[in-house]
Amino acid sequence: MIDHKLRPLIDPPLNNLAKLLASNGFTANQITLGGFLIGLTAMPLIAIQSYHLALLAIVLNRVADGLDGALARLMGTTHVGAYLDIVLDFIFYSAVVFAFALAKPDNTLSAALLIFSFIGTGSSFLAMSVFAEKIGLTSRAQGEKSLYYLSGLSEGFETILVFILMCLFPDWFVFLAVTFSVLCWITTFSRIKHSCDLLA
Repeated sequence: MIDHKLRPLIDPPLNNLAKLLASNGFTANQITLGGFLIGLTAMPLIAIQSYHLALLAIVLNRVADGLDGALARLMGTTHVGAYLDIVLDFIFYSAVVFAFALAKPDNTLSAALLIFSFIGTGSSFLAMSVFAEKIGLTSRAQGEKSLYYLSGLSEGFETILVFILMCLFPDWFVFLAVTFSVLCWITTFSRIKHSCDLLA
C-alpha cells in the first residue's frame, strides 16, 4: 500500500551500496541468491523459537531484495534475474509463515490460512502481469519494474512489517496471521476487479 512512497527514501542508499558492490565485481543474481539463503535461515531459527536471530535474517533478506534490484538497474536487467527475484521471494514469504507452524502446533491453522491468502495475492498479481505484457500495458507507479505491478492493501512493506511483529511478539502470531489474511483477501479481490476492468 505504501511501497511507492518509501522508494524515494530507500533508493538512494541502496543505489550507493549497489555502486560499491558493482565496483567489487558482485552481480545482482549473486545478491538475490545470497539474500535468499540468508532468509531461509529464518525458518529453522523460528522453528526453534530463536525469534530475534530470525528477525535479523528476515531484515537482511529484505535488504538484499532491494539491493539486487538496484544492482540490476545499474548493470542491466535480465530475464533470469527478474525470474529468480519473483520466485525466491514467494518461497521466502511462505517459508517464514511455515516456520511459525513448526514452532508451535497452535499456530498451524492460522499459518495455513495465511499461506492460502498468499496464493490469492500472488496469483492475482502474476496473472495480471502476464496479460499486461500481452496487451502492452505498463506502469511506473512503483518505479522501474520487470513486470506490470498491481498495487494493493497488502504489499511488500506490509508483509515485512507483519513478519517483524511476529518475531517481536510471537504469542500474537495467530492474531497477526488472521488479520493479515483478511487484508490479503481484500487485496486479492480488489486486484481481480481492477484487472478485469483493465482487460475487458
